[in-house]
Amino acid sequence: MMTGMRAALGRVALGVVALCGMAGVAGAQGSADTIGAIRARGALLCGVAGVTAGFSLPDSQGVMRGLDADGCRIVAAAILGDANKVRFINTTATNRFTALQSGEVDMLVRNTTWTLGREAALGLEFASINFYDGTGFMVKAASGVTSVRGLDGATVCVQPGSTTELSLTDYFRVHAMRFTPLVIENLEELRAAFINGRCDAFTTDASSLAAFRYTQGENASQYVLLPEIVSKEPLGSVVRKGDWKFFDIVRWAHFAQLTAEELGITSQNIETFRGNTNPEVQRFMGATGDLGRSLGVSPDWAVQIVRQVGNFGEMWERNITPLGVQRGINNLWTRGGLQYAPPMR
Repeated sequence: MMTGMRAALGRVALGVVALCGMAGVAGAQGSADTIGAIRARGALLCGVAGVTAGFSLPDSQGVMRGLDADGCRIVAAAILGDANKVRFINTTATNRFTALQSGEVDMLVRNTTWTLGREAALGLEFASINFYDGTGFMVKAASGVTSVRGLDGATVCVQPGSTTELSLTDYFRVHAMRFTPLVIENLEELRAAFINGRCDAFTTDASSLAAFRYTQGENASQYVLLPEIVSKEPLGSVVRKGDWKFFDIVRWAHFAQLTAEELGITSQNIETFRGNTNPEVQRFMGATGDLGRSLGVSPDWAVQIVRQVGNFGEMWERNITPLGVQRGINNLWTRGGLQYAPPMR
């Protein structure tokens, strides 16, 4: 009897500890002030991959370039008024979430897929989608393989800790196909393994495969991106749960770029929109509506984003078009795509 009572009391005590722990986490999240920390240090700490052309890769001058890198810059422009006030921190597929949870970075923009499990279990929130993607497969042209269905029994190179790993397993299971995974965390080493013939196919997001092929220069024709896309991979910005003011800024920085593209406002012509009588344009320019105060930023926050980084279309043309990737479903909703911004009012 006493043993049973002790066990019951132990369970109650553990429950109380768990509840206190949850309350402590909730309190910590609720009291978070990422915006204040960014302003105090004078820079946004942004987690990127740092190794993927078109998304985040240093140029010959050491400047981080790409769609994800610019996704960091638009937030710095909104909060600090200067898109260059970003410290880029390279993260891997396995340490990226820990880096965000621990506060090593303020946000992630790192080819990261929005999933239920990640949002519900990791204490993180996806604020925007900057690239609608999917799991693809690449083979060497010399292999003669023209479809994923031709990879039965193949060795496939894949990164651990990625949604690609699960998509790969699911697809082969559904189609009763066999494969041997070659799992390598470091992306550069994984690409080298594929080039050197250690695996028959290389799988990751289709955009990343296109970026890899682009970097091969005159050897690009040796690699074929198979036509099938076998999963949904909405990629975007990730922040910690609980700091909702920062979440709002990250989300609406992306929406501001989409809105600018819809309105025809670019980095080159934005000054000509001052004094425009269109109410939507006036709110965007900060002349009316007081939207900046609602977000806790300056009235011209959206102007700073577009002036310094461009609208979403400009960002795409600069970073993704050179990879040979069509905009497709990443186009504005008015052009048949999925990119859609709620009204700025």
